[in-house]
Parts: sequence; C-alpha cells; structure tokens
Amino acid sequence: MDQKKTVGDAKSNMTFQMPLHYPRYTRKDYQEMPEWMLDHLLSAYGLPTQGDVDYKREFAMGAFLWPANIVQVSSSCHSSLS
Repeated sequence: MDQKKTVGDAKSNMTFQMPLHYPRYTRKDYQEMPEWMLDHLLSAYGLPTQGDVDYKREFAMGAFLWPANIVQVSSSCHSSLS
C-alpha cells in the first residue's frame, strides 16, 4: 500500500496567538531598530521575516504605522469630543 504524507505534519503542533497590543513604535524607532528586534516583532504578529534589514524595516513600517492623514483625522475627532 502507498503511504501518503499529509501536508503540514511537522507544523500541526504549532499554534499562533496574536499579541494583545498593537506596537507603538515611531518611524524613527523602526529606522533605528536592530534586525533581531524586527525579526521578533514581525514573527510575533505572524508576518514574514525574510529579506535584508532594510526590507524588514520598510515592511514593519508599512504594516504598523498609520498614514499621517488618518492620525490627524482621528486626533481631531477626539479633540472635538472633549
């Protein structure tokens, strides 16, 4: 009889749990962040860690930083509620 290998046997025991908090780093923080810290941050959110350090920085900033206009709209909405 043929023995078939099921896909993901080695990974079937692995679980992923989303961190509770959204990272609160600034653009400057990401630009100065060492590669090991970028790897840890990206993997904590289930994101890929392949590529050089510059690619990882750009990816992290794209994933975690909000565009400036969204932040301005949000802060003006909150200030008008006060």
